[in-house]
Amino acid sequence: MVSKRPEVLLLVGMSGAGRSASANVFEDLGYYVIENLPTNLIQSVVESNDVAETNKQLVLTVDAKESSSQSELTKSLDRLSQSGVLTRVIFLDADNDTLIERYEENRRPHPMAKDSLEQSVKNERELLKPIRELADLVIDTSDMNVHDLRKRIIEGFQGTASSQDLKISVTSFGFKNGSPRDADLVLDVRFLPNPHWRDELRDSTGQAPMVRNYVLSFEDAQTFLDKTKDMIDFLLPRFTSEGKSYVGIAIGCTGGKHRSVVMTEEIGKWLKSDGKDAVIIHRDMKES
Repeated sequence: MVSKRPEVLLLVGMSGAGRSASANVFEDLGYYVIENLPTNLIQSVVESNDVAETNKQLVLTVDAKESSSQSELTKSLDRLSQSGVLTRVIFLDADNDTLIERYEENRRPHPMAKDSLEQSVKNERELLKPIRELADLVIDTSDMNVHDLRKRIIEGFQGTASSQDLKISVTSFGFKNGSPRDADLVLDVRFLPNPHWRDELRDSTGQAPMVRNYVLSFEDAQTFLDKTKDMIDFLLPRFTSEGKSYVGIAIGCTGGKHRSVVMTEEIGKWLKSDGKDAVIIHRDMKES
């Protein structure tokens, strides 16, 4: 990986949301990974690995449930930023029901060790709320298996993780499956005519030229693209100025197979052609 600045990724989040699985993926991508690091050792580990001098890419998984740990984490972020090390916080999350189900399936004790598994998850969520709010990126794994999580991380970080540029994901989805939980901007294109009702288009996806041509043939589609591009041009520098490192744009239709795929391709390719660090993700295209 070619780096513009040394970089440290801090993986935090809910127990059972996929921190360890994510760390394994980052290790496969060539990052140097240290798991279960106490927050008070972050600074010394970064210094001992000569991150600032060698432009190394380092991933640290940390537990920050205690208030003292959260205070140490915040101090470490400030100190690393002042030393020129690009540091990002990635929060792994999932809804309570999913986390409970995962622990029940694996029959592992929850680290909070409360009277009930449900109460343990609720307590941990409350304790981690301040850390989630300061995260640069939240990855919700509720609807992901380990393969989906791997794909999400690779699409977002392979070959570009060390860039200082704002990283943008453009995701197509179907509202029938719920909107992406980690999106910063959700757009609805169900107002466009649905290719599903055309026999010759129903079984194809928005990546097929005939579906793309059909969707883009409507004046409203072109107007949507023009106005969306204007809005994104307006928002991106403002996201950057407030310190955001990642932005998620989600475009939805009914099933996530036709209209949203076409629009996601158009917006994603436009961003890439403009030199933006963007990835295109089609969450529901195959499942629709």
